[in-house]
Amino acid sequence: MEYEKNYNSPKLNILVAEDEEYNFLLISEILKGYNINIMRAYNGKMALEHCINNPHIDLILMDISMPVMDGLEATKRVKSLRPGLPVIIQSSYTSYSDKLIAFEHGCDGFLPKPFNREGLISTLEIHKPAGVSIGKE
Repeated sequence: MEYEKNYNSPKLNILVAEDEEYNFLLISEILKGYNINIMRAYNGKMALEHCINNPHIDLILMDISMPVMDGLEATKRVKSLRPGLPVIIQSSYTSYSDKLIAFEHGCDGFLPKPFNREGLISTLEIHKPAGVSIGKE
């Protein structure tokens, strides 16, 4: 799936809440060259702090299993502060009950790990704000 350049569109600002270095590097590599700014949080508490301090975050990719504060608790707290901010849970816990719990905590989407470029890009396209293009730069 190719995306066209759109230089008139602002960049998508995403926060990736991911404690595993390999997983963060994989996401960064997949998104390299797209119209996207990436910020990182190493745990749910950091993700929450980013959301409090940075009103320009457009979307969060949130891992479930992280130290300090897990992604489910962080999602619930983020949504209480910024209900319109899309939070996409990314997890290898993919049973129906795992997904149900994630949605009960307020997530807007669920991206099962492992995922590929098409799965990640299409998820971002679905949940990005209107007027923002993630096309290749």
